[in-house]
Amino acid sequence: MSNNSWRRIFDDLNLDQHDFDTSPYYLSAEQIKVACQDFTKVAEKEVRILCKQDTRESRPDVFKEKNLFLLPVKNGNYAIIRGEGYIDIPEIDTDAILFKSKLSFKPITSTIGNSEMQHVDYAFAAGLIEKFVNDNSLVLTIRGRKYTPKFKFSVDKNHLEVESVQTEVDAGYEGSNKIVLIEVKNSSTRNTIIRQLYSFSHYNKNHPKPL
Repeated sequence: MSNNSWRRIFDDLNLDQHDFDTSPYYLSAEQIKVACQDFTKVAEKEVRILCKQDTRESRPDVFKEKNLFLLPVKNGNYAIIRGEGYIDIPEIDTDAILFKSKLSFKPITSTIGNSEMQHVDYAFAAGLIEKFVNDNSLVLTIRGRKYTPKFKFSVDKNHLEVESVQTEVDAGYEGSNKIVLIEVKNSSTRNTIIRQLYSFSHYNKNHPKPL
């Protein structure tokens, strides 16, 4: 969680005196680097690692204590915001339904490793995804990292503008009358950062087909 690093950042930038109820605090990757330059471990000074706070539990202590979360707002720039920045993922309490693959064989390569991409690819190849969304016209058209256009949104009373932030779609499919975006988790996760919705917001606003 890099508690020491973020404590140093808060001290160097005097963030304990900032009124987060009035406005977010904007900081750059360069400010983070300068504040953490004396740390020796990569995890304590690498900006990408320090700013990866994908769940409520993964936040540093100072964020938890002050009810804060971190969002990228531009490539290399971040906002520290007070409020709820995570989405709960509901537990599935229904019984599993047996699904029969449409493949005549099970690909051996689908069992090697444990990557999110290989699992979603096998689900698509087996026909599970088209069955789930009731659309057999789906084709894989969206995958990988992209940069967002400029857009605005609000978190509680905070109004934010985001531009050119890198996002990643695990798998996106287009059918004759819909677009399907899938975010894959290969471990149990109770919540996730609202940054995961950047891609969904972009495609929902900029494409005529329903998402």
